[in-house]
Amino acid sequence: MTALTLELDVDPVWPAATSWEALAARAAEAVSAVAPELAHECLLVSLVMTDDEEVHALNKQWRGKDKPTNVLSFPMLERGDLLALAAGGPPEMLGDIALAHETCAREAADKGVPLEDHAAHLIIHGLLHLAGHDHELGEAEAEAMEALEIKALAMLGIADPYGDHEHQGAIDEQ
Repeated sequence: MTALTLELDVDPVWPAATSWEALAARAAEAVSAVAPELAHECLLVSLVMTDDEEVHALNKQWRGKDKPTNVLSFPMLERGDLLALAAGGPPEMLGDIALAHETCAREAADKGVPLEDHAAHLIIHGLLHLAGHDHELGEAEAEAMEALEIKALAMLGIADPYGDHEHQGAIDEQ
């Protein structure tokens, strides 16, 4: 399966012992398997793994929320345009994703999961947002998006992060 192309920028605050590029590529491949609209060779995504300060500034500027958050997604294509992309066309920027290290690390510790697993979950979550999925549109959309996340994570050998399927507050961005 051909997946989208990730352009990755990793701030040194993220632990160098992990291959974030490999992790992001695996997450993109898994989410492309469960959301086939993302398995398009023409799609480009900018993924910035940064710190809380930068995500805080973005969150304040673009969402009017004066606090850091775990992940932000900035789509550049409407879902209809994404679904209408022809094979073999020119590169299309799907959007940008930013992950905040300190918030992600704190959440991973609180959940008792490795930072890598939580980061993979947030990358998948962000990619689904770029594809037009939105858990804030209602219960049905939230459940559908959560199901896609769980399937993609299972492909990576990562357990269901929602456990009891009560996802309120689990992903607090967008």
